[in-house]
Amino acid sequence: MAEKSIPAFVAYHKKNRRRLLKMDTVVHELHEEFSGKIDCLSCANCCRTLGPAIYDKDIERMAKALRIKPSEVVSSYLKIDEDGDYVFKTMPCPFLMPDNYCSIYEARPKACREYPHTDRKNFEQIYKLTVKNVTTCPIAYEVLSGLMKK
Repeated sequence: MAEKSIPAFVAYHKKNRRRLLKMDTVVHELHEEFSGKIDCLSCANCCRTLGPAIYDKDIERMAKALRIKPSEVVSSYLKIDEDGDYVFKTMPCPFLMPDNYCSIYEARPKACREYPHTDRKNFEQIYKLTVKNVTTCPIAYEVLSGLMKK
């Protein structure tokens, strides 16, 4: 996929609100199509390679699910990265099980819940993130590929 054509595509659609709404609609349709065809459990690249930012609400939710104190979640599983955000100490994710299921799925961090972010509104605000995610996520790849064909 030609990365140079993506910013031009987004800039073209930024020229008026109607095009942006249409682009969001197309991206959401592509997301629905490919998230229905691609089995995340057969991949789990995101859980193996990406370290999501983890926020206080995420820590509280994980602590409740694990039945430990939030401070124990921090000391056992998290570190502070160069941006000052909490991230997992180790990758793959410490909650990724051998069968690619998440042992805290219902309590997983917000960034994990929203990944690959291709169903969010205002796609133009996150297109650079989606371009980055193409190397990790087959859904992101297919959505951007489909968007470039439209």
